[in-house]
Amino acid sequence: MPATYEPIATTTLSSTATTISFTSISSGFTDLRLVVIGNMSSSTGYWGFRLNNDATALYSITALTGNGSSASSARLTSANAGYINFSSTIGTSISFGTLDIFNYAGSTNKTCLSTFSGDYNGSGQVERTVNLYRSTSAINAVQIRTDTANSFAIGTTATLYGILKA
Repeated sequence: MPATYEPIATTTLSSTATTISFTSISSGFTDLRLVVIGNMSSSTGYWGFRLNNDATALYSITALTGNGSSASSARLTSANAGYINFSSTIGTSISFGTLDIFNYAGSTNKTCLSTFSGDYNGSGQVERTVNLYRSTSAINAVQIRTDTANSFAIGTTATLYGILKA
């Protein structure tokens, strides 16, 4: 990572979990970047996130997905979570996701960009998603989560970085 990236915390799962949380985040950075490498307990599901543990309908999502033979898009307003992977085909092979939270300590709505790439036993998928969190509160907690029927597998790693002078 460039010198402007400072690791804040890393979690590697030793057992399955439906959430991975980072709390008490300092306001001393410009932006945040979350990097997740891992897989799920089943072949369908979602990787979502909540900011400040907020489960109210303040999230809007626009997603573009492609798998090499087709492309699709989706839009959702007034959701109770943002998404890193909005598609229902996540697979049990290793996947890579990032979540960039811009101006996280500011007093305006938060724009988040997520990327996702996954290999599904020889067929892959990429996804780019723009999330809007309609809250002016500074972000001090980030939680990534799976849908209710799944969990992150053992060995899944999540690292939260603070970005200086972005």
